[in-house]
Amino acid sequence: MSNYYIQQSIQIQFIKIGGMSNSSILQIGTCGQITTNDFLYNTGGFTEPAPEAQKNGASPSSITPLVPLQSPG
Repeated sequence: MSNYYIQQSIQIQFIKIGGMSNSSILQIGTCGQITTNDFLYNTGGFTEPAPEAQKNGASPSSITPLVPLQSPG
């Protein structure tokens, strides 16, 4: 395995990002490798499956999100 040492100088005068979605990555500069980490913890010590979800009478279209979301393209 080779080690590379890169020195960068990046100057951004203006940047406009039209949109980002879940799992998007904005990279400025060089990165050798991006690895993901997925961890699953059972912090409650549960041993059985969760019960079925109950309907609360609210339809998904009547719920207003706290953060404005972009409709799927």
